[in-house]
Amino acid sequence: MTTETITAEASGTFRLGDLPVRRIGLGTMRLTGSAAFHHGTPSDRQRSLTVLRKAVELGVNHIDTAAFYFSSLRSANELVNTALSPYPDGLVIAAKVGPYRDYHGEWGASARPGQLRGHVEENLRQLGRDHLDVVHLRRMSQDSIAEHFGALAELRTAGLIRHLGISGVEPRHLAEALEIAPVVSVQNRYALDRPDPAGDELLRLCGERGIAFIPFYTVAGEAGERGATAAHDDAVLSVARAHGASPAQVRIAWTLHQGPHVLAIPGTGNPGHLTENVAAGALRLTAGELARLDRARTQSG
Repeated sequence: MTTETITAEASGTFRLGDLPVRRIGLGTMRLTGSAAFHHGTPSDRQRSLTVLRKAVELGVNHIDTAAFYFSSLRSANELVNTALSPYPDGLVIAAKVGPYRDYHGEWGASARPGQLRGHVEENLRQLGRDHLDVVHLRRMSQDSIAEHFGALAELRTAGLIRHLGISGVEPRHLAEALEIAPVVSVQNRYALDRPDPAGDELLRLCGERGIAFIPFYTVAGEAGERGATAAHDDAVLSVARAHGASPAQVRIAWTLHQGPHVLAIPGTGNPGHLTENVAAGALRLTAGELARLDRARTQSG
């Protein structure tokens, strides 16, 4: 498929609360190195800045980031700030809070509710913003998210946050959060090669309530934070050949076909891969192709 002239507009639009975004966005985790966090080598700074600017040129207006996205030399938030500030009108920046990494890059204990304001303010400082468009509470090991989500709801009332989301949750956590404040998005791990009945239920519940469902690691698959998977089954490869597309594009397209409320935030530090990822928003799979991919997903479990 031709990619150079395809923009994020081809993927369609959905609203995060009152904020319209293209259904293809950009995750920033891979901007900091060859693999996330401390697993790879730091990225070339100018190339990462080019990716961010090119994304906006291609119509991407949803950037997903976090203060804990950094490598030994690169900070995702600093790159976003440098590349895109002053921020164009209509650009939506979503952040995550909850996990914590210290100055050495080591993971610390997840934030207590009273510490979340500091997490939000650190994202604001790094991004050069006076408010965050969307903040996702990343659930760690806590059974209930009520106290943590309530703390973020207070920051929303104070004007530091415009909209709230949750991440790494089960269906019961969505119900719990909705008792406290509106939820505009749910961000969970969800991928073509990862059977997930609880994720399927969340996908359905979000669709019924007009809440965005935002999968992560859709391209990485089982490789997760270490980068895009190279393990593609026959169904993915055959669909890719039929469309003259890459397996990664098929994975992104399958994700978007799960419902009009589903957004994709594939991450990359490669300008060429960015163009391909955005172009995947124009890839239309047939009912037969979707059925074949779904069967392969079920069998992989």
